[in-house]
Amino acid sequence: MTINIKNVSEAEVTCSNCQACCCRLEVMIITDTGVPETYIATDEWGAETMLRLEDGWCAALDRETLMCSIYENRPWICREFEMGSYECRVEREA
Repeated sequence: MTINIKNVSEAEVTCSNCQACCCRLEVMIITDTGVPETYIATDEWGAETMLRLEDGWCAALDRETLMCSIYENRPWICREFEMGSYECRVEREA
């Protein structure tokens, strides 16, 4: 899939208009941040990822508020995925 940079919205992304698009991405757990075991999936090779439910969303996402229910213990990748960054806007566009 190709994203046209001109199509990526320049509108400010804030907590109040966040669509939690990043919570549909596969998130590898590569450092210990205290993610509770109930939110971890382990593949056949032993790699750990955030558990995603049948709807494709992260199991830790509060569906009513679209906020992370384990924010203080979220994985490193989630901490690095900056709200409003280019990557964030590309996911929103997709």
